[in-house]
Amino acid sequence: MTKPRMVKVYPRFERLWHWTQMALIMTLLFTGMGLNGLHHILPFGPAVMLHTMAALVLLAVWIFATFWLFTTGTWKQFVPTLDGMVQVARFYAFGIFKGESHPHRKMYWRKHNPLQIMAYFGLKMFVFPAIWITGILYLTYNFWEDVPNATFLLTVIANLHLFAAYVIATFVVVHIYLLTVGHGFREHVRPMVTGYECINLTPEQEAYLETNEPWRLKS
Repeated sequence: MTKPRMVKVYPRFERLWHWTQMALIMTLLFTGMGLNGLHHILPFGPAVMLHTMAALVLLAVWIFATFWLFTTGTWKQFVPTLDGMVQVARFYAFGIFKGESHPHRKMYWRKHNPLQIMAYFGLKMFVFPAIWITGILYLTYNFWEDVPNATFLLTVIANLHLFAAYVIATFVVVHIYLLTVGHGFREHVRPMVTGYECINLTPEQEAYLETNEPWRLKS
């Protein structure tokens, strides 16, 4: 027997981190497309400066967020699991177009479904480090331009950086698209604004929160 309650699933820092990261990634994608000739809205010089500044700020945000994830134990949210993966994958492949209910039931200690966890894990462990490392190497080219085959290495680094950027851009597009299905865009976005989401709690879970973390529950 469960009872629906409004639970603070996303704390203030997590919401601030999410929206700051979103703004910086959109800035980087916009300036990056300009630097690659996809638009000419900004002159090249200012675009380089804005791209570099946004990248450095985002790197600082990621470092601080990583520290927060480990000190609060929130990193456990991103440990991959195969439990329920097939059902969630089937839902996004077929069920979502038939009006079926989402097979994953969100818990306040397990916010993401298995497919989301796998996507976030891949981004955090492979794509983000790739774009950090290639971006820093590109930015510091003047310090290693005398090494053998430096020009060739720079081309490889630039293409790896661009590939990682396209992967992130694809993730952003898919992420925004999925916000428009199911309960609707507003219902999906509201929890990341207010922090609260309607979660079905067992009597034991509700009693635990009321006793130990009452700030999570909304009257």
